[in-house]
Amino acid sequence: MRVAIDIRDLKLATTGSLTYLEAVVHEFKKGKEGFEFFFFDDDKAPYLGGNPLLKIREHIRFFIWKQITLPYKAYKHKCDIVFCTDYFVPIVHLNFVTVPVFHDAFFKEYPQHYNKLWLKIFNSIGLWGAKRSAMVVVPTHYAAKRVSQCYQIPIEKIEVVYEAPKITLNNEALLNEVDPSLPNVTGKYILHVGTFDKRKNITFLVKAFAELVARGHDDIKLVLVGSSNKKMNSDATNEILEIVAKSNLKDKIILTGYLDRGNLLKMYKNAFMYVFPSINEGFGLPILEAFKFKLPLLIANNTCMPEVAGNAAIDFDPYNVNDLVVKMEWVLSIEDLRNSLIEKGAARLLDFDWTQSCDELLGLFKQVARK
Repeated sequence: MRVAIDIRDLKLATTGSLTYLEAVVHEFKKGKEGFEFFFFDDDKAPYLGGNPLLKIREHIRFFIWKQITLPYKAYKHKCDIVFCTDYFVPIVHLNFVTVPVFHDAFFKEYPQHYNKLWLKIFNSIGLWGAKRSAMVVVPTHYAAKRVSQCYQIPIEKIEVVYEAPKITLNNEALLNEVDPSLPNVTGKYILHVGTFDKRKNITFLVKAFAELVARGHDDIKLVLVGSSNKKMNSDATNEILEIVAKSNLKDKIILTGYLDRGNLLKMYKNAFMYVFPSINEGFGLPILEAFKFKLPLLIANNTCMPEVAGNAAIDFDPYNVNDLVVKMEWVLSIEDLRNSLIEKGAARLLDFDWTQSCDELLGLFKQVARK
């Protein structure tokens, strides 16, 4: 079976989308019996700047890639499957079937957060391509339900394939590449990793941390790893900077900005606990990364997060500051609780593995090819 993988998004994707595509490419490049893989990329570098006219040109180039160049390449190499991890697949099928990945339903849930032209492209071409596809892959059962509801895709046409932690976080050699100019955080700290997106609920976390310190826990710090999402309508950077300034805790709240993987590995390894206050996630990779680095984990009690974490995390109401503060105090003061969470996290992590996930994808490819 010949499988085309669209890897153009390696130049564009960030956070979980990038992790997903990198892991798939890594696994499929190992080779799988009975499969031949073709990794197709656009020769031209995508435009990543803010000029409106050049952005429009980039949207046009994206359309040409997905609907003309990619299907032509797949047809030329006699591919049976075209697999795209960025929601969009070719509408015209030239002797192949398509399988897209929908990581979430955010385009429908938060339309105000996206460029209007981009939304029009997704709501027309993107959904048209998905509905013509053999199957749509999603990362959780929660995401399957939301994708089906929001986009009117039959639930039986949606396949859940779990994700796994970043493959590069296994590489201890990355610790030798840390940037000494970045903050060297010492002592106990709470960690959060993610873009400064409004749905990440980071201002809530800062409020809860300020209350935690006010209750006498002045030996703990908060480290926020991440930066602006560069989306005008959903970026929370200004709000985060403002609330940090008002907290008078600049010495205890460290904003590192974006970190490369060596420095990110260092932050995970030295953290005391991980808090994930997001109000909406399609999967929530930091949950698994916290498990991997043996961190006690606190999660918001919504969307997919209880599904992914299982019984290995303490949940809280992401709109109730006191609820989070009390539960952070539990983790700070009760060693047996910390050890129990770490032990359960290690056990839960065994359910998530990229090799297993990619084998499930291959099983899906066989299934849709037979049909």
